[in-house]
Amino acid sequence: MTMNRIGLKLGVAIMVLIIVILLSLGLAVDRLFTTFYDAKMKEDTQEIAAHFTTMAASDEDSSQSMIRTFAEFSNVKVYWLYADGRVLTLEGKKEQPSPSFIRKSENRRLLSGHAVEFRFQDGHHNRYYVVGKPVKRDKSTRSAIYIASSMKQIDNSLYRLRGLLILSGLGAFLLALGMILIMSKLLSRPLLQMQHMTGKMAKGDWDARLKIKSRDEIGMLGRSINDLAASLQRYRDTRQAFFSNISHELRTPVTYLQGYAKVLADGMVQSDNEKKQYLSIIYQESVRLERLINDLFDLSKMEEGQIKLTMESLDLKGLMKAALQKVKLKAENKHLSLQVDIHEHVPCIHGDSQRMEQVLLNLLENAIRYTESGTILVQLKKQNNAAVVIVSDTGIGIPNEELPFIFERFYRVEKSRARKYGGTGLGLSIVKKYVEMQGGTVHVESTAGVGTTFTLTFPFDKHEKGGMIS
Repeated sequence: MTMNRIGLKLGVAIMVLIIVILLSLGLAVDRLFTTFYDAKMKEDTQEIAAHFTTMAASDEDSSQSMIRTFAEFSNVKVYWLYADGRVLTLEGKKEQPSPSFIRKSENRRLLSGHAVEFRFQDGHHNRYYVVGKPVKRDKSTRSAIYIASSMKQIDNSLYRLRGLLILSGLGAFLLALGMILIMSKLLSRPLLQMQHMTGKMAKGDWDARLKIKSRDEIGMLGRSINDLAASLQRYRDTRQAFFSNISHELRTPVTYLQGYAKVLADGMVQSDNEKKQYLSIIYQESVRLERLINDLFDLSKMEEGQIKLTMESLDLKGLMKAALQKVKLKAENKHLSLQVDIHEHVPCIHGDSQRMEQVLLNLLENAIRYTESGTILVQLKKQNNAAVVIVSDTGIGIPNEELPFIFERFYRVEKSRARKYGGTGLGLSIVKKYVEMQGGTVHVESTAGVGTTFTLTFPFDKHEKGGMIS
């Protein structure tokens, strides 16, 4: 079974983030309670020391008994420092050795009238908060008091708190781990499906589709992959149809050329008229073959981005008349009415004359090929700041569902139509490419059985005086 690496990476990243958050929160809570307990301990000890100092300042003999009694209730240790350096522990009736935390430096400071405070840890790792205050009588310091408050209760509270934090963090970690495993699996599943599908596409299976349920970015990605698969599938089908059509299109003129050339070479003609007819057929088929080769050559250059246009100021009226003259005979042979509506006051555009003529010829030849009877109308007019070329026919039309794809290379509308009317499926792709390279746009409207209209729009050449006419 393949490891879900996406889910693993996602899960690890989220877990690291959660661990960092839990540790940060734990440390913050621990620091908060530690600071609170320390502040409370300091406040209480300072308050007790102030009371005991006041009591000691009144009467030394009676105050010691009272302080000893209150010390038992307050759970603190009290040490009386005399001016000669002796220390009396008020826990018992007699003097005891000085505790280890009492040092001469603190004693001198206390006897000079200054208070001291510090933390102390004994040999059994018990911590104490110690406060020392001088006892003053008649504005002079004759003794001092040390108050040692045990921090054992605070340490136990902090220990329990830290244990609770660890257990809570562990519980939150395990809960988050379960949620992350589920979420990472759910989030990575569509990505794995996309990986599986793209693997199929890489092997040539472009019929596969993803089932998209979500409307988020992952859903948009899935729909994009489905669109890509559909485009590749259509490209494959149209490419196969193209190779079939192109082989037929190449075979037909080559067969004619070989057949009639052999007839002429073998001297099997009966008259000069028959010879001229055969030569005419050979010429027409050679022209047809040349045009096909040129289309393929143009397509190859388009694929490689090597097409270079010679841009100049163009008069569309002259180009349209030249293109119409070239297709006039084909229209007459099919008994089609070729109507022209060219406005005289149409300014020049900026484009390549050779490519523009090819665009017009492709559209006109398509209109003639797919029109059995009726009219082909060619119009040139000015609209806003652009020249508009319209080529419409009364031919067989294009179904609505096919319209979005007719400008794709190799695409043919209906295979039965391709067999009947011929063509390579390159003409409209070349038209769109050349129109866009010259700064124009192409739009098509069609109704099956009624006809088709192509509309080309080109901005005027602003370098020409006429191009600035509104």
